[in-house]
Amino acid sequence: MIFKSVGEGRPYPDHGLVSAKDWSDVPPRQVRLDELVTTKRTLDLDVLLAEDSTFYGDLFAHVVEYQGVLYLEDGLHRAVRAALQQRPVLHARVLTLR
Repeated sequence: MIFKSVGEGRPYPDHGLVSAKDWSDVPPRQVRLDELVTTKRTLDLDVLLAEDSTFYGDLFAHVVEYQGVLYLEDGLHRAVRAALQQRPVLHARVLTLR
């Protein structure tokens, strides 16, 4: 299994970070793919296969830690690419909500 779980939607409260600029103050770190719960069930294959899919926007995935669980909010295509390349970790900005 690639991820800890595949979820649908965001089970945590709104954090107000919308744009890549908003997220830029959150420092990136490595997270294990098998510790992530996705917030999307589907992935657009065009996004996964696009060479410039990370060109516009943040270089890092966005993860929200809430009640001890790591939720992959943005960057599902990056996580799947990492898994396809047999990398067990992903660089992500991790926002901790209390």
